[in-house]
Amino acid sequence: MKWTVRKFREAKGRELLPCVTAYDYLTGKIVDRAGVPLVLVGDSLCTTALGHPTTIPATMEIMLHHAAAVRRAVVNALLVGDMPFLTYTTPEQALRNAGRFLQEAGTDAVKIEGGVTHAHIIRALTGNGIPVMAHIGMQPQSVKANGYAVRGRKDSDTAQLFADLDAVVQAGAFAVTLECVMPDLAVELTKRSPVPTIGIGAGNGCDGQFLVLADLLGLGDGPLPKFAKAYANLGEQATDAVQRYAGDVRSRAFPDAEHTY
Repeated sequence: MKWTVRKFREAKGRELLPCVTAYDYLTGKIVDRAGVPLVLVGDSLCTTALGHPTTIPATMEIMLHHAAAVRRAVVNALLVGDMPFLTYTTPEQALRNAGRFLQEAGTDAVKIEGGVTHAHIIRALTGNGIPVMAHIGMQPQSVKANGYAVRGRKDSDTAQLFADLDAVVQAGAFAVTLECVMPDLAVELTKRSPVPTIGIGAGNGCDGQFLVLADLLGLGDGPLPKFAKAYANLGEQATDAVQRYAGDVRSRAFPDAEHTY
């Protein structure tokens, strides 16, 4: 069953929404077969797939390349493309670049970091038929300025998050990502929001959750963030498989008669 922006928005209060990232055709197939309602081609591919320390090196060319590959795999999930750093500084620039996600990569929507400061950008996009998922709380693209600190521990954080939520909803966002927000505050934001809130590091009181696929599958080579959980250990299994293959080649056990023309 195909997930649309309207269906996703109307799921608030009816069902919880597990959302996952994907970065290529293979991972897109995996997550779409699993039946998740939303797949994000996240700029986190910079850290998980390309080896960068932050998401800042993502460019439109990189994101469009990966989003198009995922689009060829994803049939049923709502597909969202992450707008990369410095590609939506003005409404005109945002319209041009978001339009490329829909036209060239085939995504159903885009995601934008920023609350009050970017409400006018979201309004420009939604006013021109481009669905937007907003992203407030900790914003990885602003890590150089603001770091990775959890939001909501100070009264000023709380006031800002409520203002950000109201601004992006009024601008037309169909959903809001809450990243690294104190759980009690995330619950209050979720109650206030007329559209789904999707948490990542914001406790289990949101309308849905995001998990980076590399973390979910245990493909990373370091400790997971506190909010992430590995549901498999494919990294070690894959290394073991390659080592067994290499051993078979060295012993001439592969290819055997079964695998030879």
